Amino acid sequence: MSGIEDDDLDLEEEASRGDIASKPSEVADPQWIVDAKIPKDIRERYEVFSYRGAAAILSEIRKEEFADVLKALRSFSLTKRMIRTAGGNESEIPKLFSNILRPKGWNETLVQGDLRLKLVSKRQSGVTKAGKVKYQKHEEERIRPKFLDGHKIDYVKGRVAFDLEWNSKDQTFDRDLYAFNAFAICGVVDVAVLVTRGESLNEVIRGLGPALSKNGDVEKDRNGNPRSTRAKYGASTTWMGKLIYRLNAGRNGGCPVLAVGIGPQCVQDWKKK
Repeated sequence: MSGIEDDDLDLEEEASRGDIASKPSEVADPQWIVDAKIPKDIRERYEVFSYRGAAAILSEIRKEEFADVLKALRSFSLTKRMIRTAGGNESEIPKLFSNILRPKGWNETLVQGDLRLKLVSKRQSGVTKAGKVKYQKHEEERIRPKFLDGHKIDYVKGRVAFDLEWNSKDQTFDRDLYAFNAFAICGVVDVAVLVTRGESLNEVIRGLGPALSKNGDVEKDRNGNPRSTRAKYGASTTWMGKLIYRLNAGRNGGCPVLAVGIGPQCVQDWKKK
C-alpha cells in the first residue's frame, strides 16, 4: 500500500492495478466452447471461463461430478445481508456449497508422497588388454521423503476438484492453483472448478449499506465511522479479476480449470436499478 487507507480506495481505482485481468487471454478456451458445454441457465447467473479444455472434460468425461457441481451452482443463492455480514471461515456462503456437495461424496483431500529416484550411471570398471576402457552399469536409489505434502483441496470426488474462494486474500488463489496442479501431476484429478466472486457482483456490493459484524451490529472503521461493505471486498481479495490474471499467466500448470464467478443474479433480494 502507498499510505492510502483501505476505506478510501474505490473498486474502480483498485482495478487499475497491473495484476488484475478484465478478461481471459488467448490461452483460455474459446467462448463458443463454454457456450456449448456449460448450460445457459448457469451462464446467465455466473461468469464462466474455461482453461485447458476444462468445460469439455467436465461435460463429456466427468458427467457425474459435473452434475453435482451444476446442482450446487443452481441451488446457490445469496442475500444482501449475507454479503454485508462478516463470517471468515465460518461464513454462511461456503456452507451453501458444502450442504450440497458433502453428502454426495465431495471430501476434503490432502495429497502426500515421497519421491523415489533411480540414478543409472555408466562407470569405468577397468581397461581391456587392448587398452579400451571398460564400463559397468551402476544403479542407485534415493528417496526424498514428503516430496509432496500439504497440498489440500476442499472438495474432491472421483477425478474432479472443486474449491470456493469468497473473500480471502488474493494470494489464496496461488495456493489453490498450485494444489490443483499437484493433484493433476500425481494423476489424482484431471480437472478442477474454482468458484469466486464475479466482477459483475461489484455492482451489488457498491449499493449495499454498512458492513455488519457476526452479531448483526454495524462495523466501524478506525475512526469510529460505519465501515462500508465495499471496503471489505477490494481488489486485493479473491475475485474473478485476480483469478483470471493468474490463469492467463498459467499458474494452474497442466491442470484444466473452470473458473466460475458469482454474479448479481445469485443475490435473491437484489434488483438492478
